[in-house]
Amino acid sequence: MRILVTNDDGIESEGLHVLASAMTAHGDVVVVAPDSEYSGAGAAIGPLHIMDPQVHKVRFEGIADAWAVSGAPALCVMFARLGAFGPVDLVVSGINPGANVGRSVYHSGTVGAVLTGRNGNIPGLAVSQTVDGFGVEGQGWEDAIADQKWHSAAEIASVVLGGLLADHQREVWAVNLNVPNLEVSEMKGWRFTEVGTQPPRSITSVNLEPHPDNTEAFRVAMNWGDAVDLPIEIDTGAVVHDRISVSFLSRIAAETPPVDSKLAACLDGLF
Repeated sequence: MRILVTNDDGIESEGLHVLASAMTAHGDVVVVAPDSEYSGAGAAIGPLHIMDPQVHKVRFEGIADAWAVSGAPALCVMFARLGAFGPVDLVVSGINPGANVGRSVYHSGTVGAVLTGRNGNIPGLAVSQTVDGFGVEGQGWEDAIADQKWHSAAEIASVVLGGLLADHQREVWAVNLNVPNLEVSEMKGWRFTEVGTQPPRSITSVNLEPHPDNTEAFRVAMNWGDAVDLPIEIDTGAVVHDRISVSFLSRIAAETPPVDSKLAACLDGLF
């Protein structure tokens, strides 16, 4: 098996390096990751006709085949599934610092990479880990992730992947794995979960504030709400309550239109 490992935090991310090392237990690993931060990119690939993406070989400890791409994680996967880096059987994305649960699943570049692989009939696993205390006054992002227990998330990802491969799934799966930032022995178990409608902590509103150096521009001030408490059957609730969350993500598919919809009559009126 040849496993593509990617992420949305960039080729230098510690979580990427730890995950790639753990995946060598399951097959040959090729790392193809963005050359910079692409968090929140979802499954975007960018305007290929104008962006002229570049790819370069990088040194990556313990991995002989590693590449950085000047584009989003979904673009990394798209290039890989089209043969740029040799055959790929599986996509593993992460480890993302910060849970990708609830609404954030729609916007996550970590998840977007896996969805892009599934679109090309390549199964995948997205791996994310909660971040403790982010938002404390005066605390920057680097301080918030200084105590990430990457080894725990990598160990769980390896166990989950082993189970998925042993299952011999009929469908091409896309699995979203979220892990508490704890030692494995401190976690309270695991759940198969539904995708919730809320992340662990939401932006409640935004305000436009005048820019001090430009009278025609504004800064966007984001206001955060309190942490939400949801049941452990929901992905958000599971990780908040120190449990591992495993969600099988569905494909985007058309639904049956309402029987009493007036849309058909409106469109028929055009012809």
